[in-house]
Amino acid sequence: METSIVDVVIGMQYGDEGKGKIANQMAASGEYDYVFRFNGGGNAGHTIYLNGEKIVTHLVPCGILHGIPSIIGNGCVINTQKLFDELKYLEGFGFDTSILKIAENAHIITQEHIDEDSKDTTIGTTRTGNGPCYKDKVGRTGLRAKDVPELEPYLVDMYSLIHSSPKKFLAEGAQGYWLDVDQGDYPYVTSSNCGVGAVINNGFSHKEINKVVGVAKAYSTYVGAKQYQKTDDPMLEEIRKVGLEYGATTGRSRQIDWLDLNEVSIACLRNGVDHLIINKLDVLEQLNCWKIYDPNYSINKILNFESKDSFKDYIRNEISSVCSGIEIEFQESPH
Repeated sequence: METSIVDVVIGMQYGDEGKGKIANQMAASGEYDYVFRFNGGGNAGHTIYLNGEKIVTHLVPCGILHGIPSIIGNGCVINTQKLFDELKYLEGFGFDTSILKIAENAHIITQEHIDEDSKDTTIGTTRTGNGPCYKDKVGRTGLRAKDVPELEPYLVDMYSLIHSSPKKFLAEGAQGYWLDVDQGDYPYVTSSNCGVGAVINNGFSHKEINKVVGVAKAYSTYVGAKQYQKTDDPMLEEIRKVGLEYGATTGRSRQIDWLDLNEVSIACLRNGVDHLIINKLDVLEQLNCWKIYDPNYSINKILNFESKDSFKDYIRNEISSVCSGIEIEFQESPH
């Protein structure tokens, strides 16, 4: 029997890898019946450049920008007021938001969740209420989308939609694999699962996953309370300026370091990545500086490369040695 299939876009680092850009490129191909978000909430920030316009989404999947029915999946949490504000924002660009759907069992962020999250002084959350909302979901005391009358026109049974007839879905991930609540540096993580397994939790069989696209940057960034930056190099501040490395949701400066290829390779392996896209190569090219952080390298843990080509060749060789058959592509900044 023919079944639905799903292609998945996942970040291989700590978020801000350019997943929104890649998901938008894939949605623009016209080959998908639905686009859906499978984790996170308003703490995400996907920046997309479309027809010369900069568009930032936090909760709404990018399919809306291409007239594709789009779903906020049951792995997401929703601030209803922020959602309606975002829909109004997108309507201002002329997009039809009536094609948005919401999984009826997605959970709702309340003011109490936001108030609790705002007290955080140790983890560095976005203070959007996500963590406390997920806590109530697990504790089985949460409010779900089907309990909110204003959301009734958008509701859908995700499992029935997937399996009523064969369709092709694009799953747009939020945050990055190393912020996964189970796989990251706990407690400095997000409150949801960010890997490919989260797609299955939204109603798919693992056999319906067709392709996994991993997204990384040519260097590493992190936003949060822990000390992430491992090296002290004045050039990293230049990367911030050239790469515009400020959080799309909070506006906070991102901590920056050279590409940790070990982290990216492990993330690709664990998520079964078929195609890896490394963004923002142009930032390093503008600075003519090609470096990789390697904790196993004895001399200050930094590998220097003479050219862009030698940098790219090393990445291809190292990742391919861990993930056989993976395709690797390099792209530039979305702007």
